[in-house]
Amino acid sequence: MTSLRMCPAVSGDPIPITGKVTNFESSVNRMDGKGVTTATIAEDEAGVRLDRWFRRHYPALSHIQLEKLLRKGEVRLDGKRAKASDRLCAGQSIRLPPQVRHLPPTPAATSPKAQDASLIRTLVLHADDQVFVLNKPSGLATQGGSGLTRHVDGMLDALTEGRRQRPRLVHRLDRDTSGVLVVARTVPAAASLAEALRRRDANKIYWALVTGIPKPQSGTIKLALAKRSFSGGDERMVPAERDADDAKAAVTDYRVLGVAGRSYAWLAVKPVTGRTHQIRAHLAAIGHPIVGDHKYGGAAAAGSGEITDRLHLHARSIDIAHPLGGRLKVAAPLPPHMMKTWQLLGFDPDTQSNPFAARKPASP
Repeated sequence: MTSLRMCPAVSGDPIPITGKVTNFESSVNRMDGKGVTTATIAEDEAGVRLDRWFRRHYPALSHIQLEKLLRKGEVRLDGKRAKASDRLCAGQSIRLPPQVRHLPPTPAATSPKAQDASLIRTLVLHADDQVFVLNKPSGLATQGGSGLTRHVDGMLDALTEGRRQRPRLVHRLDRDTSGVLVVARTVPAAASLAEALRRRDANKIYWALVTGIPKPQSGTIKLALAKRSFSGGDERMVPAERDADDAKAAVTDYRVLGVAGRSYAWLAVKPVTGRTHQIRAHLAAIGHPIVGDHKYGGAAAAGSGEITDRLHLHARSIDIAHPLGGRLKVAAPLPPHMMKTWQLLGFDPDTQSNPFAARKPASP
């Protein structure tokens, strides 16, 4: 009886991945007399698009070059013509013509420094065969950027644990925001988690300390945002008319969980949409910037007295559909500077209540 190979229907990766796949040559068979080789798709690459597979393994091959090879039938999938958008199945064979094999391969992964490898392991809150959940510290970037050489993405090789593929980020947190960060261990898991985020089948709750006491003490902020450039190269998200060309709808739910006189309020915040700096821009727009958020709150947001002048925004918990079924629910303890503030103001840092449990998300 001929065995059937099932190819999962999954969506694309939420964060483009450019490489760092180890032991690729072990999946490439010997070339024939014409210089043609075949590569066999491994189980942990099932579900990835054909063009993204080439982007990882042969980044020097442009999309235009790949499309030309596909049109001419020089790149084939299981001996048949293929399209760039085709999803791969474990065990399938890709025909690689000589012009591909002569291109520079994906550079070998660079192992993180011993100190960074040790750090990333201490951040793991949850681990299974599909997913890691980390507690990202405040001040550590999620991904690299201009002038950034130390970031979570650069440390993920330390979590490979002998697998062919390195873990991959599913979403991001601002550099100075701490808390839960989901990392997929396989391509199908990344696609499944990205789809859950796209469908809004994920509840992310943040804790924030803001200046003043919002009125009402629970509500929904519906305010479109647009990116604007300011002097010195600074870019910020600012309120905009919803019909403006570059405006994006943004919705944020909030609840006051505690107050300290008239000076500070502890908020639980749930972003319904996922715009850049959404929580920070929305809370500043209603006159209650997050403590330590000088970008959006200016001098009015500065910490004073024993309250550290650092951003008081923490991704407290996530409840998301697990790639293998059921729900993944993880909560992250507060970072040291916020823990100190909570103790100083008499707030309970261990509360597990979900103030949004009985309320359906608002629509943008």
